[in-house]
Amino acid sequence: MNAGLKLLLTIWIAIEISFVTNLTVNLVVIGVSLIILLFTKIKWQALFKLFFWPLFPAAGLLVSQLFYGNGGPLFAWILFTRIYAYVLVGAIFTETTDLTTLALTLEQNFHLPAKFAYGVLAAFNLLPKIVEQVKTIKTAGLMRGVVLHFWSPQLYFKAILASISWSENLAEAMTSHGFVEGQRRSHRYPTRLNYLDWGLFIAVIIAFQLLIWVATNSQSLF
Repeated sequence: MNAGLKLLLTIWIAIEISFVTNLTVNLVVIGVSLIILLFTKIKWQALFKLFFWPLFPAAGLLVSQLFYGNGGPLFAWILFTRIYAYVLVGAIFTETTDLTTLALTLEQNFHLPAKFAYGVLAAFNLLPKIVEQVKTIKTAGLMRGVVLHFWSPQLYFKAILASISWSENLAEAMTSHGFVEGQRRSHRYPTRLNYLDWGLFIAVIIAFQLLIWVATNSQSLF
């Protein structure tokens, strides 16, 4: 599926989950998401983290609702499973979508300003350099007998100065390569929205609406 439509679908499902208080819907979303993630050959370590780290906020919601809430045990479990539904739906998007492809799709198919799209790409691509720069600054401080902790303002001030310098160099490089904001430009890697993308998008939306309708109108315990 087109990366832009995939992002829209992820947001759509997340919003609907927020307003549907039904345990069956949450469990089905979790189950289907887990199956899709397994088909993407996600690493077991990454899958473990997807279940381990959300356990803390999910358990907090469960316990607080069970002991202090007025919704009862069923609503407590709905809140618990909703956290995992959010996480797993988001994990499908992140595991199956390349950031560069997403930025190009948003620019070409959804009319996102090119300056913003390439700015986001530049920011993400500079993250490894920023991490290395922070390590360099801390090492330089140690050589002078100064210990810079993660809460030290000097550490972030120097990192920001380095980032500003990089951003200026990047802007000059883009200008030298012919980038002009607001002008029509060609693309080396064109992305298109085809009928298959729209068909899959609409099919998933319809299937999800049917799931909500069946779950909310059934006589199930959930």
